[in-house]
Amino acid sequence: MKNFSTPDSLFRRTFALLAIALLALMAGCSTIRFTYNQGDTLLYWWLDAYVDFEGRQTDIAKRDIDNLFQWHRQTQLKDYAALLGTFQRQLAGNPTQADLAHAYRELRVRGERMALRAVPEMTTLAMSITPEQIGNIERKFNSKNEEYRRKFMSGDTEKRQKARFKKSMEQFELWFGNFTSDQEKAMRRASDARPLDNQVFLEERQYRQRRILALLRKVQQEKLNREQTAAQIQAMLREFFGRMESPERKVFYDTYIDQTTKYILTAIRMATPAQKAHAQQRMQGWIQDFQALAAGK
Repeated sequence: MKNFSTPDSLFRRTFALLAIALLALMAGCSTIRFTYNQGDTLLYWWLDAYVDFEGRQTDIAKRDIDNLFQWHRQTQLKDYAALLGTFQRQLAGNPTQADLAHAYRELRVRGERMALRAVPEMTTLAMSITPEQIGNIERKFNSKNEEYRRKFMSGDTEKRQKARFKKSMEQFELWFGNFTSDQEKAMRRASDARPLDNQVFLEERQYRQRRILALLRKVQQEKLNREQTAAQIQAMLREFFGRMESPERKVFYDTYIDQTTKYILTAIRMATPAQKAHAQQRMQGWIQDFQALAAGK
């Protein structure tokens, strides 16, 4: 079940892209294997757009990304197939909001698992980054923030609600196929009932970016050794995940998850038998693709 307004960051995207198989739930069924098999290249390009690798950094980054994908393919994809099987069974019945909240927690657990597994590779990357490259990353962060503002924070309330609704409907249509005009109207009402939290998400995004930049500068300026750098990165990642339970953000995230799961449940409950069958077929195709990828195909 997709989180429709998740924030972005360098390290978060690093491990998130390692889960391209999971993210491929948002792409067409026929593209999962291709996307995943190209994932190491896509991740390298993405990182290079932030860092602008130099010299041996290129070979080391490609080596580490390849190792991470090997681990991911060998140890995680069968689990994804099993998780999708659970979603299939729930959809065949009458899933509750509690079921959706549990699915969200399951995805979060897998995200945290990937992040912590990638600490050694992140450590190597962090220790190699120069002051000039830190400047590259900061400029890229600023550029992406401006892009976010243009897409999701410009214009009046109607424009922002419309943009958010359009983004979410692209995902629902992937799962269920086309919706009728009446269904779309009902979905729009349910979407608009959610708080417009883009400013908070931008603040969270910028908070993560500041923490990443501060960590990189600390590693570079204080010449931290590998053990110290790894400890700093691990602590930062745990902090990122833990912010959902922190006093200053718990109410916000609890409300956001509650509203998002209610919105998803609205789509499921209004889906016709044909639309649910479409979703079942989608998931079955993804399960088969995950199993094939896990087998090295």
